Amino acid sequence: MARCTSLLASLVLLLPATLHGQTAELPEGWQIRADRPGQDLSQVSFVDMPPGWHVTTGPAVILWNPATRASGDFRVEMEVFLFDPEGRREAFGVFVGGADLAGDGQRYTYFLVRDGGEFILKQREGSEAPTLVPWTAHEAIRGFAQRAEGDSSVRNVLAVEADGDEVRFSVNGREVASLPREGLALDGVVGLRVNHRLNLHVSRLEVTSSN
Repeated sequence: MARCTSLLASLVLLLPATLHGQTAELPEGWQIRADRPGQDLSQVSFVDMPPGWHVTTGPAVILWNPATRASGDFRVEMEVFLFDPEGRREAFGVFVGGADLAGDGQRYTYFLVRDGGEFILKQREGSEAPTLVPWTAHEAIRGFAQRAEGDSSVRNVLAVEADGDEVRFSVNGREVASLPREGLALDGVVGLRVNHRLNLHVSRLEVTSSN
């Protein structure tokens, strides 16, 4: 893992010079939507950077590939590296159950963490975003200050596991919350949610079906 982190650090150091003054294109098949209409998406960079993708944001956005979907019993896992948030406690994570993502009836359930060791669960329903679990601290979530000595990022692994009538949410292998499945948007597109002015590397976004 140290070797992977060092590689990511080297690549990220090159990123601003490569993309400065340019509008980065999305990786093939991916789509983007800002939280608010009319926001400048040219401030967002989302690029292929094996392993995975690198994203830096201006406005808060969701990012998705319509081909990445989950339904029934499944597990979605996201491995993400947070680079220096410069004191900002903006949230990032994964969403499931995406539908009408480019339309007025957008719907999805999202699981986010933020620097400082907190998570939140919410559901998007058109223009509304009701909270399922409010911001809650959990020791499993690693903040930027907890990165290994010499590393430029900190790693977290987020997972959403739908099993029968229950949905479990975990960070770094530890369950942080569970909810009944009924009423949740779960079957549909899987994607990323990244809030304002963040610098992340998403090395994995995997869907495993248990059906």
